Amino acid sequence: MRQTSGVLTTDAILATARRQVLEQGQGLDRAQLLEVLRLPDEAVPDLLALAHEARLHWCGDEVEVEGIVSVKTGGCPEDCHFCSQSGLFQSPVRAAWLDIPSLVQAAVETAATGATEFCIVAAVRGPDQRLMAQMREGVSAIRAAVDINVAASLGMLTQGQVDDLVEMGVHRYNHNLETARSHFPAVVSTHTWEERWSTLTMVRDAGMEVCCGGILGMGETIEQRAEFASELAELDPHEVPLNFLNPRPGTPFGDLPVMTGTDALRSIAAFRLALPRTILRYAGGREITLGDLGTRDGMLGGINAVIVGNYLTTLGRDPEEDLALLGELGMPIKALSQTL
Repeated sequence: MRQTSGVLTTDAILATARRQVLEQGQGLDRAQLLEVLRLPDEAVPDLLALAHEARLHWCGDEVEVEGIVSVKTGGCPEDCHFCSQSGLFQSPVRAAWLDIPSLVQAAVETAATGATEFCIVAAVRGPDQRLMAQMREGVSAIRAAVDINVAASLGMLTQGQVDDLVEMGVHRYNHNLETARSHFPAVVSTHTWEERWSTLTMVRDAGMEVCCGGILGMGETIEQRAEFASELAELDPHEVPLNFLNPRPGTPFGDLPVMTGTDALRSIAAFRLALPRTILRYAGGREITLGDLGTRDGMLGGINAVIVGNYLTTLGRDPEEDLALLGELGMPIKALSQTL
């Protein structure tokens, strides 16, 4: 029996996870997730295999593909320490707005890749009247031009803004908790974790799908990674985007080390075992953290959705590379009609 650093053996931890997640459909709790995150490197292949089996059993083999575009880039008043779009840091990103024709063109190009999701993102604390008016015009223009689901990520919302987005036809809202509640004050000081949670519960209660994840590798402890996964399980979002810190010059986290590929894969599997039925999406940082081989391993370790193309301020993989990988792995792209 392979030993872990704790009392239980590796085999016992994996056997419990198999019974609870795969057979019963119940996600691992915080203490169990910590055991998984402490598994030795040599256990990671077995862990990934179990997470992949759980993903196939509870979610199927389809992969949801999404593109994102920033309608308002840079100049954000918040101090999220990982973000080069903050106007408080000496980063090279400067404020800019995207016009409606460019937004529609981006949606059409995204749909051409086979994506079923197009997410409009803005670097703001929360939307003002100008941004909400642009959203209304933009969503209407996109829906007239192309058949694709429109999601949004506009920061913290009021109840009235939530209702407006529902009325526009925005079907999914992204607002990341970013990290564990206990670690959040070390990441952001201009607003609280609780404020983000409030927006998410309003979105959920209004009937929109909730997209909520975060960034791993921001100086959190293993215990806080388990805490974060369990908090997401409590929220029960429809989708969890997993980002890995890509340290950006000029930000407070610009000098943090890149998370190791093995730690990233172990975390992917743990989040899948915490959230058996959730869309678990590859997001920013996978290229620098995992590379091509690690990206493949994650697709075989619990991931069932990807963002294709570039991110908000960093470059991603060529969409054709991701689509070719899905074809090679025999993972069909989720059809639009099944996401409505």
